Amino acid sequence: MPIEVTSADFAEKVLNADQPALVDFWAPWCGPCQMMHPVLEQVATKYEGRAVVAKCNIDEANNQELAQKYQVRAIPYIAVFKGGEIVEEIVGVRPQEDLEAALDRALA
Repeated sequence: MPIEVTSADFAEKVLNADQPALVDFWAPWCGPCQMMHPVLEQVATKYEGRAVVAKCNIDEANNQELAQKYQVRAIPYIAVFKGGEIVEEIVGVRPQEDLEAALDRALA
């Protein structure tokens, strides 16, 4: 199951993680974001112990600074972090295979 991250724990759970991290920036009103939730659940299960899979609700006031920092212009916006830096970006609804391929590249 993906973990929830906020601006308060983003550095600890994502930027400073020992593993690559896939973060889904989303909002509750976003239909395409809702479509990605089951995909993220499956990816989180498959990569448990090898990668962090997280969700960040950009509608919450304390998370809007993260959306600005990472220039989230459209959602769903998925960023893959490695060593505290974005190594890959995915925008829009994408199949599970695309997310897995991005994580596999980050794990290589």
